[in-house]
Formats: sequence, C-alpha cells, structure tokens
Amino acid sequence: MSESGINRRDFLKVLGLGGGSLALAGCGNTDIRSGDEVIMPNVSPEDFVVPGLSVFYASTCTQCGSACGVMGRVREGRVLKMEGNPESRISGGKICGLGQAAVQVQYNPDRLTDPMVREGGKLVPTTWDKAMAMLDEKVGSKSGISGEEFGFMTGAVSGHLKVLVQNYLESMGSKNHYVYEALSPAIGFDANRKVYGVDQPRLHFDKARLILSFGSDFLGTVASPVHFAAEYAKFRKAPRGTLVQIEPKMTMTGANADRWIPIIPGTEGVFALGVANVLMQHAEFANSATPEVAALLKKYDKNAVSVATGVRPELVAHVASMLWEKSPSIVISGASAEGHAHGAQNAMAIQLLNKMLGNVGKTVDGQTASPFPQLAPSAGSFAALKEMNDAMGTGKLKAIFIHGANPVFTAPSFMGLRENLRKVPFKVGFVNAVDETAEECDLVLPILAGVEDFGSHVAWYQPEGVEITLQQPLMNKLYPNTRSMGDIVLDLVKARKPEDYKNWPDFFTYLKTAIVAIKPAVKYTDTDEHFWYDTLSTGVIHVDAEPQQISSNFTAASLDLSTDAPVQDPKFPFYLIPSERHYFRDGRHANCGWLQESPDPLTTIVWDSWAEIHPKTAASMGIKEGDYLEVASQNGSLKVKAYLFPGIHPDAVSIPLGQGHESLGRFAKGVGVNPFAILNPVFEKDSGELAMFATRVSVRKTAESEQIVKDEGPVNTQMGRKLVVTLPADVAQLSKEI
Repeated sequence: MSESGINRRDFLKVLGLGGGSLALAGCGNTDIRSGDEVIMPNVSPEDFVVPGLSVFYASTCTQCGSACGVMGRVREGRVLKMEGNPESRISGGKICGLGQAAVQVQYNPDRLTDPMVREGGKLVPTTWDKAMAMLDEKVGSKSGISGEEFGFMTGAVSGHLKVLVQNYLESMGSKNHYVYEALSPAIGFDANRKVYGVDQPRLHFDKARLILSFGSDFLGTVASPVHFAAEYAKFRKAPRGTLVQIEPKMTMTGANADRWIPIIPGTEGVFALGVANVLMQHAEFANSATPEVAALLKKYDKNAVSVATGVRPELVAHVASMLWEKSPSIVISGASAEGHAHGAQNAMAIQLLNKMLGNVGKTVDGQTASPFPQLAPSAGSFAALKEMNDAMGTGKLKAIFIHGANPVFTAPSFMGLRENLRKVPFKVGFVNAVDETAEECDLVLPILAGVEDFGSHVAWYQPEGVEITLQQPLMNKLYPNTRSMGDIVLDLVKARKPEDYKNWPDFFTYLKTAIVAIKPAVKYTDTDEHFWYDTLSTGVIHVDAEPQQISSNFTAASLDLSTDAPVQDPKFPFYLIPSERHYFRDGRHANCGWLQESPDPLTTIVWDSWAEIHPKTAASMGIKEGDYLEVASQNGSLKVKAYLFPGIHPDAVSIPLGQGHESLGRFAKGVGVNPFAILNPVFEKDSGELAMFATRVSVRKTAESEQIVKDEGPVNTQMGRKLVVTLPADVAQLSKEI
C-alpha cells in the first residue's frame, strides 16, 4: 500500500501511469513518496535577476497540439521571447510564428483577470471563494448531479491534465468526455487505421526522392509543421527531392512545390486510382495489388480520370512516371482530400500508392507506442461535438464544463448549438479571454496563460521514440486571481476522492510526483531530485522503444469511387474551400494583434477576411479585387471582399477560417467573417465527421467595393511613403549603393 492509502495499481492510475508496463515494473524503486517532503513553489524570478541579462528556461509551446519544446528568454522576471528547444526531437530547436506569439498571449490586454458569474443575464465579477462554493453547490457530492447528467468538453488534450479530467469524470460517474477539435484529423486517422492499423504513420522525408501530396499542408497546418519543415529541408538537400502538390487551392506547401496541379475538390482519390492504373501497366508493379484491386483499377483509365478530376490526362501519366523514376517516395493525403462524404475512401486510394510503390516499411512506418497510454493525446472530433449537442438539446445534460474549445464559434449554424447550450442549467467556461462560448456560461473562470503554468504534454506525431514535454512557468503570473487549470481540476477531484489525493496540495506537487515516477522507464540512475531538475532543465523526457510494425490492407470495395456523385443544386455552382491559416487555426488566436498584423503568406492580406476566386472566373463575372461578394450556402451567407488568386480551381471559392468573432477581445471582435457558420450538413460516411470541404455555394457580386488591406501596400508604399527601393541586379551598382 502507498502512503495515500490506495494500492499501487490505483496509485499509478491516479498519476497517469496505470497502463505503463515500464512504470509498473520499476515504480517501486522510486525514493520520493507523496507527502514526504514539503514542495516549495518555483523560485521567484527576482532571485536570479541580473539587470539586462537574460535567462532561458525550458518549457512546452501550447499554441497548438504539436507540443514543441521551447526555451523562453526571461529578463528581469518577464518573458520576452520564445525560441526552439534543441533537446526536443519534435521542434529540433526551431519555432514557428504562432509559437513566438505566445508572448503576446501572456500580455494581452483582454485577458480575463477575475472569475465571473451570471447575474441578471450578464456576467459580473466575483471571487474565487464564491466561485468554488458555486461549483460545490451545483456539481458537488450533495448537488444530485452525477453520471450522464454531467459532461466535460476539452480540446485535444494529453498528459497529466488529461489524466485529472478523466479521473474527475470517473469520480462523477460520467463517461462524457467530449474531446472536440473544429479542424479534426479524425477522417484521416480513420483511414490510416483501416489501412495501416495505426492512427498516424511515421514519415521519413529524408529517405524519399519524391513527395506526392494530395492537399497535405505539412509546411503550414498539419500536426507538427515545425518538425516537418526541418524534415523538408533535409529532403531538399542533395540529392534534391521533388515535391508534387495536388489540391484545389494552393497552400503554403503547394507554393513550395516543384509542380502544383489544381484539381476539382473531392476527386483526389480518383486521380490516385488513375495513377495506380498507369503504374499497373509497368511490369515492375503488375503484381503490386490484389487481383480484385487490379480489376477495379482498370475502370480508372487516364481519360476517364481527366473527365472526373479536371486534370489533363497526360498529367496522370506524368505523375505516374515520376513515381516510377524517383524511388523511394512518399504519398500523403490532407484535409482538402479527406473533407468529403467519401473522404476516407479518398485517403485510402491515396495510401494505396504507398503500398504499390513499396514505400511501406521504408519511407512510411509506425510510430513508437506510448508506454503510458493514459498520457497519450485524445484526438478531437466533430462526432464529440454532435454527441454533446444532442445531449444538450434533449435535456440530458444538467451541467457542462468547457475548456480549450469554443463550440459556439466553430459549430455550423445548422446545429443550433448556442440555443441548445442555453438549455443546460449550469455551464462553466475555463478561459484566458471571454469568447463566444464563455459568453453563454453561468460561471467563467480565468486560467493561467501557457507561459505561467505547469503541465506535461504528449504529441500525436512522434518522430523518434516517445517524447513527453514538460511545461513550466517562465515567469510568475501577471494577475493574482488567475489559476492553473490543473489546480482547479485537482481541487474538484480531491473534493470527490479526498483520500486518494490528500498528499498533493497543488498541481505542481502532483505533477512532480508523477514525473519522478517515470524515472525507471528512461533508465535514469541518479536521484529522484536530480531527475526532476534535469527534466526541468531540458524540458523533455525521451522514452526509446521500437516503433510499431504496420501493414497495409486494401479491398476493392473500400477503394471504389465510381459510385454516383451527389446531386448538385445548380443554384450553388461553386465549391467552398474553408482554408486553414497556420496563425489562426480554428480562430482561437484571432485576438493576438501580432498575428492579425502578420500578412497571409500567399496574399499578404492583414486584419480581414477575403474570398479567393480565380482570375478567369472573376473576369467572366465582372469581379475586381476589393468587390464585395455575397457567398451563400443552403445554411447562410457571408459578405466578403474578393481577392483574385490564380492558385485556386476555377470552380471553387476559398474563405480563410479564424475571423468573424462576436467576442474574444478587441483585436478579434468584428474583424472579418466566419465560414464555419455556413457549412452544410454533409458528413463523411464512415466516420460521421463533418465534411468540411463538401459545401457548395453561390457567389454574387454586390454594388460595394473597398480596397483590401495588404502588407506591401499600393505600389510598395505605406501611408504614402516608399519604404523599400528595388533595382534590377544588372542596374544596381552595389559598391556605390552600399
């Protein structure tokens, strides 16, 4: 029995290590026992202050789910700059612009600084004592609420916060952990499980000579763009790799490709099967598919594929010849290929090429399975949002907690989620700033910013072994009345199970105990205290183990894309592409002025939304840049300025996600439009996920027009001043210019 009075197996489960065979085998050797020492808070920064001298502390970036290791530059007790942590195998010492902006999240003037409670229909400030008393009254052991009447929505979550959330739900007798991501990878994960038996295979860019990407924006918006950017740099070194990008709207990755091929949205799988058909005609690949799959591929000759995809037939053969000549290769699918009613089939058709080309086991293999499955990330899904919305609409839920998600903003209007949320008697939001969902809550609690808090994280994409990244405060909290989310949940579960958690006065103590218990898994031979401080210093724990073995399985039925396409309404002739921007993601970062000011890399537009339309299409409709367009689906319409963009299919219109907030703060409110609102109720047939790229729209030019604000300004000027003077290289006299 442990000091807490529970058996060792339950003790490990409480710490998030219950499923780890390594931890179970060695945890008894640890010499730190809960409650045996007084844990002091992290040392006050002023103890290390030397005026003008910076100190670096390791932590984890929480701006997205990549869990990149970072180093915070701190001077005189204030964090000023973020850099990559070279000890992290994920970030490799690099960082993206979104990670840099974590500093402004810390100092944002619109951060919530005090708890708020709804009184008289409005949110008004309250105290933590009153807030915690209200929580005890509404969801405590005497409230009468338990079981399926209670739910907890989070964004994608991992590490020890995930453990505490699930332990709290278990103490409530509830299984309602709604893990929701508006930009969910669930369709791709579903296809990968069917093909490879894993959610996400590991990709070896450095071993490939050619990457064929169907809409995967691995340089911008995928699970780990910092890591993949570094891998792409290796891929580009001699012998220089070739990138071919096939997608309906150019992404950052497409802009870096050697060959960019526009395609009718949703037909990516047909193109892949056409390429497979051409490959089958070479003797080298004649036996690379089962007889039933080979028979299916005969229907996808290059001419039929050209009609379906809008891509010239010679390009189908050309892509196949490139794959044949440049081996080994990697073939990957992305959101624009997967976001359709047949999205999983598209993805599986694309992955078929990896099997035929012999890439599986070479450039595509398995990640290392986590030895601590309780800490592994939970992927968010639209299915979770739908489940919660249905439960709210039917009155099943009596109380709901929401953290790390803004469903009122990201849910399409057809769901009626705002109205259903109002039917729940008690709603609690845990936020940094009051967003659209928090505006609907009865109690809103201010939590620490990422650079002020402790935590642990495990990323979905693990390039080598398993990396657990440690998050530690880079400075003391700015606002006294903000609290750690870990402390809040620990207090809640402690109220339900006081004996199990009595030895941990705060989340820091709990986290330290849990991290030290991992020591045997990494074969660390020094003391527990040294292990803890070494982990704080490096910011990462590496657990090395063999990667999972993957196979590749395909059936003709799972690949057949020849079924009739859905009937299209001629009133809505355009495909809507709701494009994800790396800086804004699903809109949670829209209140960051730095990011609003950062120009879109392909259009240079700032502080706005826009509708990208092909120049030929625009000319046929009399549309000029800056004209306001009404973009309408069956579920609503948006009024947005036109931007003429050649990197989009002529039958498509694209509006970036992330803008159009009604709340969240001064930099987000009232800026741009929200494409989430007008999405149609089209769902991927296997996973039930929302088909993000399957909405059809009409486009109408209005009488209004306004100049689009772009970073370069008109004719390389800003406010009438010419800022950068350029000369052709054959004209410039560099010795005199310098």
